[in-house]
Amino acid sequence: MAQTRRTFLRAMLAASAAPLVVPPRVLGRGWTAPSERVTIGCIGTGDHFMGRNLPCMKLLPEIQMVSVCDVDAERMEQARKAVVQSYGDGITAHGDFREILAKKEVDAVMVTTPDHWHVMISILAARAGKDVMCEKPLTYNVADGRQLVETMRRTGRVFQTASENRTVPEYKQMCEIARSGRLGKIRRVNVGLPGGYWPGAHKVIAYGEPPKTFNYDMWLGPAPDKPYTPARTHFVFRWISDTSGGMLCDWGAHLLDLVQWALNRELSGPVKVEGYGWKPVHELYDTLTDFHLRYEYEDGVELFVDAREPSLRIEGDEGWIHAQGWRSPVQASSRKLLEPVGPGEVQLKSERADGEHVSFVKAVKSRTSAYAPAEIGHRSITLAHIGNIAVACGRPLRWSPQAERFVDAPDADKLLSREKRAKWDLV
Repeated sequence: MAQTRRTFLRAMLAASAAPLVVPPRVLGRGWTAPSERVTIGCIGTGDHFMGRNLPCMKLLPEIQMVSVCDVDAERMEQARKAVVQSYGDGITAHGDFREILAKKEVDAVMVTTPDHWHVMISILAARAGKDVMCEKPLTYNVADGRQLVETMRRTGRVFQTASENRTVPEYKQMCEIARSGRLGKIRRVNVGLPGGYWPGAHKVIAYGEPPKTFNYDMWLGPAPDKPYTPARTHFVFRWISDTSGGMLCDWGAHLLDLVQWALNRELSGPVKVEGYGWKPVHELYDTLTDFHLRYEYEDGVELFVDAREPSLRIEGDEGWIHAQGWRSPVQASSRKLLEPVGPGEVQLKSERADGEHVSFVKAVKSRTSAYAPAEIGHRSITLAHIGNIAVACGRPLRWSPQAERFVDAPDADKLLSREKRAKWDLV
């Protein structure tokens, strides 16, 4: 049975909870002098930080974590203790990310906050001279994504979108096959993304005062000022349009990125989008729980995105490849399609499995590009955003990937950006 993302995350969380931490040099991974390490401040210390980013980063001797930051003091202290186990005493803790950006000893930041904070923190970090690795979905609107890209270009900072599926061997294999020409002219791509909400969506919404250890105003940041309830915050913010874009963005950040990679459209995008979907009647959760979308690229390739079991299928004139489930073995219309990449064929840039952190550190030290810089991350998640907009508008839309605007659709263009609370409009 294919491993689900939920099972995968649980396994990672369980692994991160182990009390024994073995330094990389004990495991034969070498030793790096302190002066040659990349010092990192970690902003956001929730489940994904504890379950993925910390376990991955502590295996790399080139990294030295020096600071953690979170608006939830209890989570931050738990994370600080976990980081101390790997890096020793002296790890500083901060309730305001700007304190980390002001620290001269910090070379780079790892941003693992809710989606609505990603771009603002990344831009401010770049302006402060820090390199940035940021979680996906990279943005929660298209306009912010373009601002992020231009900031990274102007400041010259290294940026990595934490798209770990680019290091999964099965997905990398599919993208190499698609770009090798073995499938002939590619005609159609089908993507399955989960529908509904999972896990942790609250059935009972209870409003009240936030805990004294939780800075709710800072958590909201640029998002609209709404009354506090736990049902709005940790993890479940994904199902609220004020702070994220639902399953289409959460899982789309993974699989839609692979589509762009496979089609060699990483710096562009489709030219048409249409579809339909449903939202629940709920006082908080208002993102799509079911969706059926059709995109079209300039060369006629069709992309269909449906709410169902995660999957990726690419069809061409000469055959098809398919992965049913999360990170599943690749199936193909013929065995020949699955032969290893040969001389002269496409070999895509990646790293070892789960190596987005490896790619980032290499790029920081060499001052080259990581494998998923801001432009690529922004273009990939744009597919999810314009899909949500097409459903909201209720009609087919034409999209200009060059202008990043809809064609003759001013009502749709208004949905490409989001108004920020004045006190947190920091960029």
